[in-house]
Amino acid sequence: MAGSRQPEPRKEITTVHSTRKALIAAAAIAAQIGIVATAHAQTTCQWYAATALKQQQDNEHLKCGFEGVAWHADLGRHLEWCKGVAPDEWKAAAQERDKQLAQCAKR
Repeated sequence: MAGSRQPEPRKEITTVHSTRKALIAAAAIAAQIGIVATAHAQTTCQWYAATALKQQQDNEHLKCGFEGVAWHADLGRHLEWCKGVAPDEWKAAAQERDKQLAQCAKR
């Protein structure tokens, strides 16, 4: 058939494929952001737990006698607590221990 034309692909199919690709790309980006956020949270909580442990060692070394939920040498408990609270809360806890240790060191 001379002059007969092939049917053009329907635009709806092209749109569906484009939308699917965009959704897959968006999901991949969201997953990467989630991984980065999780890694950052783990890193900051590791810092917090190590700092809390060092502060407890200073508490014992200086014979300050601080006790309670914030004052212990269990690295895992510090780490898990940090993972369950907002950054402002664990930062405040570390700062409060620093403040208490500074006061103790002056005695």
